[in-house]
Amino acid sequence: MKYFANILDRLGLLKGDLDYHLLRAAMVIIFAWFGYDKWFESEITALLPIITNGPFISWTIPVLGIRGTAIFLGVSEWTFGALLLLGFWNKQAGMLGAIGSTFTFIATLTVLPFVPDGWDAGAGGFPAMAMNAAFLLKDLVLLVVSIYLLKQDAVRVIHAGRSAS
Repeated sequence: MKYFANILDRLGLLKGDLDYHLLRAAMVIIFAWFGYDKWFESEITALLPIITNGPFISWTIPVLGIRGTAIFLGVSEWTFGALLLLGFWNKQAGMLGAIGSTFTFIATLTVLPFVPDGWDAGAGGFPAMAMNAAFLLKDLVLLVVSIYLLKQDAVRVIHAGRSAS
């Protein structure tokens, strides 16, 4: 393992903030793609059972309608993605994007217990997930990445403030 670690070091993969920048770039791509998908009726129709059962997002359908919910979600995702992109240069903008991202994935994860047919009855029910619940589990990693970016940007904003003083 030490040999492998030395190779990674010689390649420069252990220096600087490569992980931080890769995670930021991945989140920008994810939000761009997720936001894009919301403009298509097939995507929002597929998400309706999830949205209507979410404690924090179920209000969107009665208030905004199906199309309005799609627009709201798509614009929100593009906004958070744009703020995360700006975070490469402006850590305060990055913090705003990470805050929005964090709340996005908290909201989607709270849906998990309520997903219709989300628990595989043939395998004994909870905790055996069916595909429609397992689909949301990826949001746990995205939440952790969002918190990591928020922490990193907050530290950089604090350090920049101290340096300017």
